[in-house]
Amino acid sequence: MASPVQSEQTAKFRALHNGFLVVANCWDAASARIAQEAGNAAVASSSAAVAWSHGYADGEAMPREVVMTATREMLRAVSVPLSVDSEAGYSSDTGAVAGHVSALIDLGVAGINIEDGRDPPELLAAKIKAIRAMGGDVFINARCDVYLKNLLPDDEKLAEMTRRAKLYEDAGADGFFAPAVSALKDIEAVVKATTLPVNCLAMKSLPPLFDLKAAGVRRISTGALPGRAAYGAAMRGTKQLLDENKTETFFATSGDCPDFNALFG
Repeated sequence: MASPVQSEQTAKFRALHNGFLVVANCWDAASARIAQEAGNAAVASSSAAVAWSHGYADGEAMPREVVMTATREMLRAVSVPLSVDSEAGYSSDTGAVAGHVSALIDLGVAGINIEDGRDPPELLAAKIKAIRAMGGDVFINARCDVYLKNLLPDDEKLAEMTRRAKLYEDAGADGFFAPAVSALKDIEAVVKATTLPVNCLAMKSLPPLFDLKAAGVRRISTGALPGRAAYGAAMRGTKQLLDENKTETFFATSGDCPDFNALFG
């Protein structure tokens, strides 16, 4: 059952989408706390980075219990609202998906991401309706994978994405996540196609944040990028240590690490 704290966090998280919300995605308690300490008004998990940190591939390969444990740890480490990347809900059964989200609400999460992937969009719409029907309040960010998974020819993608935006809005979503859309004119078309706050994914090809804000985008997510950056730094430092017997790469960023003993003590 949702607590007053969860309800308050959900209200805060929903209100943040009235402005321009930039979210650094996390994968464990430490990365979530880093995001908060850096000034994020809310934090969100990356399913890929959470999976990798526990030795699983992305794509609903990690057990649901791992997701719940990681969520508890992140919630314990932060005081700002937390949104959890729930992939496709870990089931094609709408009742099971609603049950999973209900359990997340009981833990205290303020929002979720849930994606259509390669499934028919009507299935995600049905999942959203089932989540709404179970009664708990949570911010539902519906992710549309038309561009991200290259589901259609290029000249058909925008029309299908805007169609899905309306479908998910009608089903009860709170936000529309449009990852891998990078042309500003296409982003503007998506924004105009829905009353939902539109979320873009940080990519090299994405226009500057100032232009996205001007176009009406309400949220920027970093996805697995912070996790990849952290693991990339660890790989680079380890290779330098083994190949060159040097530690400069480690020391280049280790000083930026927060005093976690103080933060968690």
